[in-house]
Amino acid sequence: MSATLSPTFYDDSCPDLKWIVDSVLQAALLKDPRIGAKLLRMHFHDCFVQGCDASVLLDEAQGEKTAQPNLNSLMGFDVVDSIKSAVESACPGIVSCADILAVAAEVSVVLAGGPSWKVLLGRRDSLTGSKRLANRDIPPPTSTFSQLVKAFKKKGLSTEDMIVLSGGHTIGASRCASFTQRLYNQSGSFQADPTIEKRYLFNLQQVCPRNGDGNVTQSLDFSPRSFDNNYYKLVVSNLGLLNSDQVLTTQSQGSAALVSALSRDQTSFFNRFAVSMVKMGNISPLVGNKGEIRNKCRYRN
Repeated sequence: MSATLSPTFYDDSCPDLKWIVDSVLQAALLKDPRIGAKLLRMHFHDCFVQGCDASVLLDEAQGEKTAQPNLNSLMGFDVVDSIKSAVESACPGIVSCADILAVAAEVSVVLAGGPSWKVLLGRRDSLTGSKRLANRDIPPPTSTFSQLVKAFKKKGLSTEDMIVLSGGHTIGASRCASFTQRLYNQSGSFQADPTIEKRYLFNLQQVCPRNGDGNVTQSLDFSPRSFDNNYYKLVVSNLGLLNSDQVLTTQSQGSAALVSALSRDQTSFFNRFAVSMVKMGNISPLVGNKGEIRNKCRYRN
């Protein structure tokens, strides 16, 4: 399936695509420094449900935006609309919203100082989304190591891909609601997760008090605007924010060894991340005459 995608797909029909995405994103970053992290996450949440088909963008009563992993937490749709509008002005009816998400994810990483990769293009947009599949297939932040491995394997991604793609948490933030259980009631114990470093636990409890506002955010990394390997340095030191971050070292010796290696070698992380992002972008794309090229990303034509 992925053989039908190509990095040169729009070379003739929309040669300025990447430049347009880059210019809109640079302007958006001035208003919202977290927009890059939001769009990277959006691409991930899109690809894990029905494949990379822009189903996550649809405004539907029972659409993916209303699913538990996305509701009140997946953001940046207005910027996707701005990119689509700019692309339509230059190349009407040519570029899919699914490809815009893929390009926006790569540009976001590059603008944050991370690696570049050749984005394969030629996806088409789905006609519908699935709240049910979004609830089922997007691994929650409370995931155990084995649950993460299973969720990624289901999409054709290896354990190494999972560990490397988790490094995307080097940028952005998470809501208290996504990790409060680690602070007060890990695994129904009514105790904090014993793997959290003690001073970090105290600091997190100040940010996210028991029964506090679940929408308050905490940076995933101590350099949340820079795409680097600090995420792995933190996880090695028991300073991972989400349960799904920290289990990379506490529930698998093999995984812990790779996390340790990535914490010492940013170039290796960057190279591996680029490869794994291409693999993720290849999950079940709609090609040929399947789906459509939406005129507006929120609605079917």
